Amino acid sequence: MEQTRTEATESLSDDDLQRRIKEDSQRPVSPDRANRFYDRVRRSIQEFVDRKAGVLGKPTEYLLLVPDIFMLLWRLTTDSRVTGKNKVLLGSAIAYFILPFDLVPEALLGPIGYMDDLVFAVYVLNTMLVNTDPSVLREHWSGSEDVLMTIQKVLNAADSLVATNVLGRIKKMVKK
Repeated sequence: MEQTRTEATESLSDDDLQRRIKEDSQRPVSPDRANRFYDRVRRSIQEFVDRKAGVLGKPTEYLLLVPDIFMLLWRLTTDSRVTGKNKVLLGSAIAYFILPFDLVPEALLGPIGYMDDLVFAVYVLNTMLVNTDPSVLREHWSGSEDVLMTIQKVLNAADSLVATNVLGRIKKMVKK
């Protein structure tokens, strides 16, 4: 029987777990891995939204942004017009999505756990707009609404999407 990622992680010693996290964060994300992650997250979120039909309310529209934001991050890491410093920020946001440890873990909360990933990613995107032409983001965006409007909408809703203490930690992580 195949062991799930959570079960495999739980059976590791602390040292092994730290080593695996370090290895995963240093390994480049291949296009195939990014697409598999995108497909898995999109399917998981859509199934969750379908099951909760109407119960979730406003968070639904934000959850459905998660896969598109992830792909935007990944596409921007491969664009030569993005600075090295911004690629490091983008890489940290991608790692935050992929690694099983974060402030609001998906393993415990299901797709709703992607809210902190979304907010972190949007803060990273907003930060990189200081020295990246918005047209670069628009070129790589696959969402339906303008990417700058989407970023602003998520930033405006960040307080209601994640707890205040989580939001404060996210802001500190981006500023470092």
